[in-house]
Amino acid sequence: MEIAQALGRTIPFASHLGVRLKEKGGGRAVLELDLRPELMNSYEAAHGGVVMTLLDIAMALAARTLDATANGAITVEMKASFIGTGQGTLIAEGRCLHLGRQVAFCEGDARDQAGKLVAKASGTFMLRHDRRGPVEAVPRKG
Repeated sequence: MEIAQALGRTIPFASHLGVRLKEKGGGRAVLELDLRPELMNSYEAAHGGVVMTLLDIAMALAARTLDATANGAITVEMKASFIGTGQGTLIAEGRCLHLGRQVAFCEGDARDQAGKLVAKASGTFMLRHDRRGPVEAVPRKG
């Protein structure tokens, strides 16, 4: 499933990377991404920024599954520990550990298609409750 369908808004960077939603609900979200040469580092492993992005989206989406009125989640703080190298397809699972009125505390892990742990992350997210509804990305001029 496209991320935009799940979120009700477009994340151009996630679309550009090719991030796909596998499942979501109950404070959990699972995403996957097929690694291509342009997403790799100089050691032919998943670039750390790609892994961080996948974990960021997975954790934010996990938090949003617990609040049907939230139409966005903003990353306040995020930390990742890189444990192994990623090859093939990356699978990221985000879990919401605690949800307050506006702030969610989450954790996540990224694994390769063989189940090998690539990274673990934790993050704090502020949920948005914008009455204007979802905002679509507007192309910039120039």
